Formats: sequence, structure tokens, C-alpha cells
Amino acid sequence: MIFFLFIVVLLVAYFISHRIFVQRKTFTGTAKLHGKTVIVTGGNTGIGKATAAAMAVRGARVILACRSKQRGEEAARELRKETGNESVIFMQLDLASQKNIRSFAENFLKAESRLDLLINNAALATPGRTEDGLGMILGVNHIGPFLLTNLLLERLKECAPSRVVNVSSCGHDLGTIDFECINTHKRLALGSSDADLFRAYTHSKLCNVLFTHELAKRLEGTKVTCYSLHPGSVRSELGRDINEWHTRIIKAIVSKLWATDPVSGAQTTLYCALQKDIEHLSGRYFSDSQLVQVKPEARDDGIAKKLWDVSEKLCGMI
Repeated sequence: MIFFLFIVVLLVAYFISHRIFVQRKTFTGTAKLHGKTVIVTGGNTGIGKATAAAMAVRGARVILACRSKQRGEEAARELRKETGNESVIFMQLDLASQKNIRSFAENFLKAESRLDLLINNAALATPGRTEDGLGMILGVNHIGPFLLTNLLLERLKECAPSRVVNVSSCGHDLGTIDFECINTHKRLALGSSDADLFRAYTHSKLCNVLFTHELAKRLEGTKVTCYSLHPGSVRSELGRDINEWHTRIIKAIVSKLWATDPVSGAQTTLYCALQKDIEHLSGRYFSDSQLVQVKPEARDDGIAKKLWDVSEKLCGMI
């Protein structure tokens, strides 16, 4: 009897967690994107690729902004074949190099006359430092998208109404911003263990939410809006740099039981990018295509402004 009750409790817990963390509402919007241009960072795999495919099906010109030339060009070929849209192209972007980010923006602005959607999707959980001496997670997950967005803002304004979509995570709720650590060590957290990397990752996802919050304030009156979101627990390559045995355990337990597929994981990104009449919600955070109230630290004007100022210094904007 006790064993039976235990099984029942496990099943109930599974179905509840599946509903909360896995099942994603399908975006049913019918927006057509012919004549529109979209950038998707990390668009060669996972959620980014699924997002890019959805944009291509709707007729957009899609720029896959990825670090690997080989993988990016291969993904572009696959998407052109799958969607029948020949306007899916690869442009090399390494978010761990501010020089490369500036080069990407310069090349894009010279080659492309429009930018209607910027989707900052790429993220990682890797130790080490960027080319510019920043902690890799800080550099790629926050400073890189921060710099890229600012370099492309004028084009977004010219093509307004337009949107910036920042893919964050519910993990931001576990994060905090240690400005002393950032200013002293140019990192979000010290240490290189898997626990340290996870902690830094959650901090970076909080940065995404705060960046979106402050960006919305600075974009008031421009008809450029921005949103951050949690895509769901998705099978992706995010953990490829974490300890091999830990990765195997994660894949065996989390991925098989709770993680959803990239197409499902892309649905909230699509909602934030294409849903009509959400302009008044610029700067807000979404999960499962629904508005979600974030913790006080994630919507604190003072913290968001301070993070913006620090970020400008770290990427040489001031």
C-alpha cells in the first residue's frame, strides 16, 4: 500500500512538473514577414534554429548569426531546403569578441537595409575568459548581446515598429548582481566548478532581464519594443561545456523526463517577437507565452541603470 501511494505521488509530481516546466503553448499568430529582416544569434542549433525556421516559413529574410562558419552555413542550407525560403543566410558572429561583434554590425549595416527583429538567443555555460578578458559567461550571455543591440539600435529605429527579444531563463530568479565582483574580476561569479558555472549562468540570465527592463525605458517613444523570456527546459547544447559525467546525468534525468524539444521551446520567443498588441508590455518578462511578474531585484530601476552603466564601460561604449 505504501509503495502504491509512493508511485501515485511520483506520477502526480511528474505530471505537475511536466505541465509547469515542459508543456509550451503553441504560438498560433499568423503574422507574415515578407520584406522583414530578422537576426537570430545562435541560430544554427536548438531554440535558435527552431526560431529561425519559424521566421523563414513566414517569409522573413533570416540572418543566422553564429560563431562557427561550418555549422552556420550548414544550418542555413538545411533551413533553406526545409522552408523553401532562399533568404536564410549565415553571418559570422563571435559574442566572445567585441572586435568581431563590431565587425558583424558594420558588415550587416552595409549589406542589409532593414532590421525588424533582433533575437538575442545565444548563451553558454563555459569557464574561461573572452578575448576581451571578461568571464566567458558574462561576456557572451550579457555584454555581447548588450553591445550588439546598441550597435544595431539606429537601424531598428529606422525600421520601426521593430522589436528586440532577449532569451533569458527562469534561472534568473536564482541570480543576483554582484557589482564588486564584476568591477574587480570582470566576472559574474568566482570559481570554475559546475556549481560556480551554474551560479554565473543564473546571474547572466538576471542581467538579460535587467537589460531588457532598462532598454525599454530608453526606447520609449521610438516604436522599438523589447521583451525577455523563459523558453522552458529545452534539450539543447547549453551544457556542452559542463563536466562530461554531469552532462550525462543531466541528459539521462532532466532531458528524458522534463526537457521539451527546441520547436516547443521557441514558442515564447515567437510570441514575444510576433504577437500583436503587446507593445505596451515592452520591458516585461514572459514564460509560456504569458506575462510573468519577476522578483523585485529583476525590475529595480537603480540596479538596471547601474548594470547598464557598468556594461557600457566593459564594452568600451564610454
